[in-house]
Amino acid sequence: MSVARSDINYFDFYELPIQFNPDQNAVKTKFYALSKQFHPDFYANESEEKQQEVLNLSTLNNKAYQTLSNAKKRLKYVLELKGIIAADETYQLPQSFLMEMMDVNEALMDLEFEPDAEKSVQIKENVEAIEKDLASELYDLMKQFDSNPEESDALLPFIKDNFYRQKYIDRIRERLTK
Repeated sequence: MSVARSDINYFDFYELPIQFNPDQNAVKTKFYALSKQFHPDFYANESEEKQQEVLNLSTLNNKAYQTLSNAKKRLKYVLELKGIIAADETYQLPQSFLMEMMDVNEALMDLEFEPDAEKSVQIKENVEAIEKDLASELYDLMKQFDSNPEESDALLPFIKDNFYRQKYIDRIRERLTK
């Protein structure tokens, strides 16, 4: 298996279809099999070039496992793989979502100036409800994507929108913990 890192995606490397929720047992099994196959100790007597190739494959295996076994990393990776998001992209969130978040942000600013335990709990509950709705929506979208690959590309813009809304909520959650 002589492969340059950029030539293969993690799903191909693990011989899995591109999915938001791949079989985690298959991911783990493939990771352990490739960890054994590309263990540097087995190649100690090989040429430097072969040793470097094995090291690269071992690194690719580790990165593939870290990504495919982590739901948030996998979500971002699939969207990047499908060309739906770019690393330095600025995404315009829906106006309705931004208006809802403006209310949350104003309440957080008020709390900074006038701490209020009751209000703080209320905001946290509101944010948790939004997170729960987003997670439920994402779960449904990913399930549809994984179950019907032929029609799945039509769902990608909705999944992308959910991804960016969740990132926004993550930033709010950081502010809540301060």
